[in-house]
This record gives sequence, structure tokens and C-alpha cells, in this order.
Amino acid sequence: MSGYARHGGHSPPHPTVRALVSCALSKNTCLSGSSKPPRQMSNKPNAAQREAITYLDGPLLVLAGAGSGKTRVITLKIAHLVEQCGYAPRNIAAITFTNKAANEMRERVGSLLHGKDARGLVVSTFHSLGMNILRTEAKLLGYKPQFSIFDSGDTWKILGELTNSGDKQEIRDVQTQISNWKSAFVAPEQAAQYAENEEIKVHARIYARYQETLRAYQAVDFDDLIHLPVTLFKEHPEALLRWQNRLHHLLIDEYQDTNDCQYRLTKLLAGSRSFTAVGDDDQAIYAWRGASIENLHNLRNDYPNLRVIKLEQNYRSSQRILKVANHLINHNTRVFEKRLWSDHGIGDQIRIYAARDDEHEAESVVMKLMAHRFEHRTRYSDYAILYRSNHLSRAFEEQLRTQRVPYTVSGGMSFFERAEIKDITSYLRLIANPDDDPAFIRAITTPKRGVGNTTLEKLGSHAGARHISLFEAAFEIEMERQLPPRQHEDLMTFCNFINRIQERADKYPCGELLDELLRAINYETWLYDSHEPHQAQDKWENVQEFTGWLKRKAEADEKSLIDMVQTIALINMLESKDQEPDAVSLSTLHAAKGLEFPHVFIIGAEEEILPFRDSDEKQIEEERRLMYVGITRAERSLQISYCNRRKRGKDWMACEPSRFIDEMPEGELVYAGEHKEAAQTVSKDEGMDKLARLKVMLSTQIVH
Repeated sequence: MSGYARHGGHSPPHPTVRALVSCALSKNTCLSGSSKPPRQMSNKPNAAQREAITYLDGPLLVLAGAGSGKTRVITLKIAHLVEQCGYAPRNIAAITFTNKAANEMRERVGSLLHGKDARGLVVSTFHSLGMNILRTEAKLLGYKPQFSIFDSGDTWKILGELTNSGDKQEIRDVQTQISNWKSAFVAPEQAAQYAENEEIKVHARIYARYQETLRAYQAVDFDDLIHLPVTLFKEHPEALLRWQNRLHHLLIDEYQDTNDCQYRLTKLLAGSRSFTAVGDDDQAIYAWRGASIENLHNLRNDYPNLRVIKLEQNYRSSQRILKVANHLINHNTRVFEKRLWSDHGIGDQIRIYAARDDEHEAESVVMKLMAHRFEHRTRYSDYAILYRSNHLSRAFEEQLRTQRVPYTVSGGMSFFERAEIKDITSYLRLIANPDDDPAFIRAITTPKRGVGNTTLEKLGSHAGARHISLFEAAFEIEMERQLPPRQHEDLMTFCNFINRIQERADKYPCGELLDELLRAINYETWLYDSHEPHQAQDKWENVQEFTGWLKRKAEADEKSLIDMVQTIALINMLESKDQEPDAVSLSTLHAAKGLEFPHVFIIGAEEEILPFRDSDEKQIEEERRLMYVGITRAERSLQISYCNRRKRGKDWMACEPSRFIDEMPEGELVYAGEHKEAAQTVSKDEGMDKLARLKVMLSTQIVH
């Protein structure tokens, strides 16, 4: 989310849809001059990179330290395989974890291979690869190729109905438990058999019903996109052979982030051939979502002839930043030793700042950031404020708003991802494409109109057996026989309504059809019946703003309702581009992985925050890796701050600085603020005088 604040709570309202869309469709105007200067990296690979690019004699693990050019190695290796080794692009697959990383990799390979030569190359996330495998082999598992993919919102809705509970934590616990079972290949009947207590037995029963519901809907969830291909390959060796013959070389990025399911999938696909795994055990920070660092360590056991190549030259950070990072991470137990180095110069000492409390921490960090920008004529986007937990951002958002500093918050929700907007777009998607099963299910159940789970399960079963969409199945005579008259009448009322709108969608004005749609589904009344009045009002205003923009845009561009559905999809794609506005980045340490900034502030470096409270020995090592990731985001300057006290409820609690600060080399640190080592350097009064003078100086500059 970009702007002056994230949406929700008492923050200022979100940017208008018009502003969002204008920015999305006019990136060159909105982001002019926002690109950072290119990193100083030689045109030629260094010796270790070159060895990793050309090695093809067996399985290879590339231990790629932070900022060591791992994406460059992967893309150059793909080019080497095609241009020097005679591989066809369609026989190569590069697998990563995010669409952003996949898009970046695809663009780089395209520029190296001049576009046309890259045709057929698979560059995708694990989930996209799993989806392609399932679409191709769907019939072997009893699915139609057009099966639906349910996101976490869809599954949340199903689990909410199955648990018959409005307790969000209970639903979240069940959702997590089912995800863990799937990742560990535990079937519902096994889960029930080995349940340790009554709560787990209840979860296992819900798991069984959840799977039955997915099957009835001819749908899969995100975990199934990895789980089912592994099941497929084990039950149907001929399918595995087809895909092994298709993909001759795998390149897997961020290998330390794989879970057991992903590990099994890559092991099956790779077979006994050579492959390239790229990862860094020092940046393994996702155990909480199922990632296993052991997958990277076990490569040596699984592949005795494994070649290990270390990329230790860092192209991002100063020597001092890397020295602190190396010194810290050496406190962990490490299977693979490596030491990052750089030729970017010694750099500034790392600043350790002790704040009086969280408000003082936010004020001092923001003032220092503004003063540094004023002095060095940098951009807002050169700065990042990183933290362990989302709640720590609140004081900083308030301070940034007060000083009128633009910022973005990682993980902020796109306007188009809001539930009420997705509700309306589900109708539009269904009107544009009646075979869109997820849109059908969301539209027919929001608002509810007499079509419940029993009807949908029968409809899903019939559609699956006939290999047709839910919408098409609704019109078949068999459904009239299967359903009670009232349920069938409600179903046909909905489908006929969609057909009537669709028949006019290319001919009638977009605005007229939108108004008719909202009146017919009675969405405003449903919002007020389903939510608190204030929340319902906010949601209805969002819907009005969205539909108002659609009407204006359609009229100005002379576009139909169908055309506007495609425009919405385009905007969503543009919003996911890597480019960002000129704004300070506020981000959790987890979300910052893979990013880099000239100047970084790590805040809240206190015991019970970083490391997180109640961490055991293994978790402490992951927390230390998290601090290491934060440090290595910085290119030129780094400040780490903590508070002497924080407010917990109505009480003030004393805070202890993070043990990780004591694990850093003393000679590379300089202390400031209300810290015992800083006491002789600057008095409290002198500090307040300096802060006051700084405020006066900054108040004279024009803040855009």
C-alpha cells in the first residue's frame, strides 16, 4: 500500500481509486526519477559465479550470500544452457517463491536471449508449476482441467461454515493445522487416527469435510498445488516420466525456504540428473510457515556427489556492515561456513541508538532520516525502517504523517483486494466468463440467496463428472432432477440474471448495467445486515467509489462492461510491478528479505521483540538470522535502535537491549541517545537542544 498511511483504523482514508488507477496506468509520470543508480557490478561474472554458471557435471548447490548476485547467476546459467549447451528453453525450469522474483528473472533471461529464443522457458513459482502440472494431468486425479483454485479467503469462508464458529482464531488454527497436515502428507483419516487430543480430533473431522467440499467444488487450495503433483507422480509413474522428459534441468532459487512438500516435488522432477539449487542457510527465516533449513543441509546426504560453490563477494554493502553481519551470524551453528566481503570501502560505523520510549524512538528516527535526506539530497525511497512485528510500525506511521513524509507499508492491501471490491468483481468476472468457477461460487453466495452448500456440492459433483463449469452444469436437466424445486428455482434465478446482464454487456452503457447489478443483488442492505454500521458504511463507500470510477472510465474510453473487466485485471498486474513511488519503506524484517536500501533503520532491537519472546535455542538461531537479514539490506548506512521502556497497556515496562547488539564487534559500533556508552558523549540537555535546532532547520524546507 502506498500513500501517507495504511488503510483501516483511524488512519487517513486510502487514496482514491482514480489516483490509484492513474498511478498504475501512468508509471512514467508517477515514478519519474525514482530509480536507484545501478549497483556496481562488473559486466563479467567473478570466478565463483562463472564456475556456478558453467558447472553441469551433477547436482550443484550454490551458497549465495546476501547481495552476491544470485539472480544474475541463475539467468546467466539459463543463457549458457541454451546458447552453449544446446538445451531447448522449454526443457529448462527456473523455480522461485514469488511472482516478483519470477517476473524479474523472466525479463532478464529475455534480454539475454533476445526474446524469441526464450519461448517455452518455464520461469515460475512453485505454485504456478504445480498448477501447470495439475492442469495437464487433471484427469488422472479425477479433476477437470478447469478446476478452481481457492485462495485463503475462499478456504476461510468454507472453514468458517464447517466449524460453525465466528471465532477467527479458531478458524485460523484449523486452517494452519490442515495446511501442516497437507505439507506432511497426512491424509484426513490418518489425522483422525493419530490425533492426540479431542481438539485435534475435531480438526481432523473438519479436515475430512473440507476435502470433500473442495472435491465437490472441483477446487484445490494453495497447499494442493504442491501436494497433489507429488501424489500424482507417486501414483502415476508415467506422468512423472513425462515431466522428467520435459524438464531436463531445474534451477531452484531460495532453496533454504522450501518446505517438505516442495523438497519432494523438486527431488522427483530432478530424478538422477544434474540440477542447480541456489540458497543461503544464513537467510533461512521462514520456519514458522513450514520452511525447513534441513532441506538445504540434507542435499549432501541425498546427493553424495553434490558440488558446493560459495558466492561470498557482496555487491551491495560497505565492509563495515558486512563485518558486523559476519560477526553476528558466527554465533549460530552453521553447516556451511562462508564470509561475505566487499570492495565498496570501509563505510560508516553502525549507529546504536537508545531511545527513552517508543514515541521518542519514532521521533528521533524520523528526524534523523529527514535531516540526512536534507543534507545529502537523497530520495525518500532510499530509506527503510524495518521491524520484527507489525505493531511496532504504528508510532512511526504517526510520526511520518505528522512530518508529511510519504511512506509505504509492506503487506498493505491493494484497493482491488478488499473483500467488498472482490465481491463486486466476482459478478463482473462471471459476466465476462461464465466458466470462472471461483467467481461463480463467490457471486452466488455473496449475498446469500438460498443456494447453500448442499446445492453447490451436488452442482460441483455433476460439473466434475461432466467436465464442465458450474454455470453450465446448472442448466442441465440432471440438476433439476437432483435438487428440490425451491433450491433449483433459486439457482436458476441467479443464473438467468447473469445471462440477462451478459446479453447486454457489450451493447448497453456500463454505468446502467452496474446500477442494475447493485440494485438486483441488494448489496448495500446486505452490508448493513452483515457488519457493524461504521464498517458497513466504509465498505459501501468503497463500492461506490469503485463503481463510480468504472462508469467514468468506461464513458471516457467508450468501453463496455466486458472491456472494463479486462481493465481491472490489467490494473492488478500493473500494481504488482516492482516499481514503487518515492516514499520511505516501512517493512517487517521478513518482508524485507530480497530488498536493499542505501540507508536502513532497524527498530525495536530489544529482548522479547528481537529475539521474539519465549524463543527456544533453535528459534533464537532463526531470530539471529532475521537480524542478519535486516543488517544486510543496508548499502551505505545502518542504525539499530531500542527503547529503555515501552508501554504495555497502561503500565510502563523496562526493556533490555537485544542480545544481538552485544554479539556485534564493539569497534564497528557508535552509541548515541540514552545509552550508558553514550552518556559521556552527549548529555540529555545537549541532545534536546540539538533536536530542537534540527526541527527548526527542517521546518524551513518544503516537504512534498
